[in-house]
Amino acid sequence: MKVYLVGAGPGDPGLLTLKGKQVLEEADVIVYDYLSSDSFLKYSKVDAEFIYVGKKASEHTLPQAEINKILVKKAQEEKIVVRLKGGDPYIFGRGGEEAEFLFDSGIPFEVIPGVSSAVAAPAYAGIPLTHRSFSSSVTLITGHESPDKPGSVHNWKALVESANTLVFVMGRKNLPNIVKNLIQHGMDPTTPAALVLWGTTSLHKSLATSLENLLESADKNGFTSPLVIIIGHVVALHKKLNWFEKKPLLGKSVVVTRARHQASSLSSMLEDLGAEVIEFPTIDIQPILDCRDLDASIMNLSSYDIVIFTSVNGVQFFWDRLTFHGKDSRAFSGITMVAIGPATAMAIKEKGICPDLVPKEYISESIVECLVKEGVKGRRILIPRAQEAREVLPEELRKAGAFVDVLPVYQTKQKISGCDDVLKRIEEGNLECVTFGSSSTVDNFFNQIYPDYFNTHKRPKFAVIGPVTSNKLKEYGFLHDIQPAKYTIPDLVEAIVFEYGEK
Repeated sequence: MKVYLVGAGPGDPGLLTLKGKQVLEEADVIVYDYLSSDSFLKYSKVDAEFIYVGKKASEHTLPQAEINKILVKKAQEEKIVVRLKGGDPYIFGRGGEEAEFLFDSGIPFEVIPGVSSAVAAPAYAGIPLTHRSFSSSVTLITGHESPDKPGSVHNWKALVESANTLVFVMGRKNLPNIVKNLIQHGMDPTTPAALVLWGTTSLHKSLATSLENLLESADKNGFTSPLVIIIGHVVALHKKLNWFEKKPLLGKSVVVTRARHQASSLSSMLEDLGAEVIEFPTIDIQPILDCRDLDASIMNLSSYDIVIFTSVNGVQFFWDRLTFHGKDSRAFSGITMVAIGPATAMAIKEKGICPDLVPKEYISESIVECLVKEGVKGRRILIPRAQEAREVLPEELRKAGAFVDVLPVYQTKQKISGCDDVLKRIEEGNLECVTFGSSSTVDNFFNQIYPDYFNTHKRPKFAVIGPVTSNKLKEYGFLHDIQPAKYTIPDLVEAIVFEYGEK
């Protein structure tokens, strides 16, 4: 048994430490606060137990004493427990109190530090907390103290005279009191000051002003909580070094409907550009249950003249079975290999084969056009693909005189993944875009969120991978808003950036 006190970082999922990720993967129980991103929880084991304890500003689901008892109880059940906390456990996170309680209860524990918002939020806003030209020290201060107390835990005079960079966290409610005390104790009202809201997340925004104008600026620009307040001459670098807010999709919420295992590449590209990604996998990719036809095709692979792969999934599932039978890429000797699109071509290359043909347009019709020009009459063609797919490719090749075997190697199932978050965002009118990477994602999206729903609610923009997906969207009464010229995921992302970029 052991309890790990783990800092999840300030909100950007990429700022979770490698060691934090490792213990999340091993944990039997995860006791977690309100987190600005739930993506950390995806690292857990399938059978891990989750216990939400709140700890959001002005909203405490459980008192600290009860949280302490839960940690001890679960550890005494001989379980590995992760106490996942936003930021760093020991910087205004009450991790010290939890560690003391564990020690007094005889429970072994470890602390895995996290990146504190006090450091990360200013860095993302282009404000270095120390700089040789401006400040050689920094003071971290909680802003969460009652202004009604007869005294203050802070020595305001010492803070003013230190010439440090001052960083207040959890200080929005007490911002008037912070400004008043600093000025009353001698700080120049024109001292540079800054606010960072939702630092490091897709909702991140910042402003720089002077100490005397800080409260007015916060009210005028809607800076609520969670807020980091920075006061000191380093704020002068904000305009010059403010790199994060230049990301083209910052503040844009984008739904990714691809299968969970496929979503990561699209999600990471969008997140790198500043978007808030909501993964809403509407499909699940599974191997076929009856492999007899697949096995027969593998055993007779040398009888085919051409093999056409139409997706990365087709490559992967076919090769999995090929490997199961003790075969490898040499089984394709003398066979013409065809791939729809660069992603599928790359998947084949990773298996040690360079495709012989990749059409300029990444749709079935282009493959038909290319092969018919070369002549396919009398040739045997194998098409490993999804169980449910368009029949354009095999039908047109048969018309041209080819002998075509369609080989299902995987199936696409509807995934009921819970659409409450997506529905809530649509109702609130703060969902920017929904991406569709295939016709099946369109079908399964509207099986869960009915088209009529958009008669009474603002519709987000629909971004489709290509014309086939666009045509499926039309069946539900919608036109696409975004479609790339080339039908690939990177080009889809580029088209989304163009849509929301400066025109």
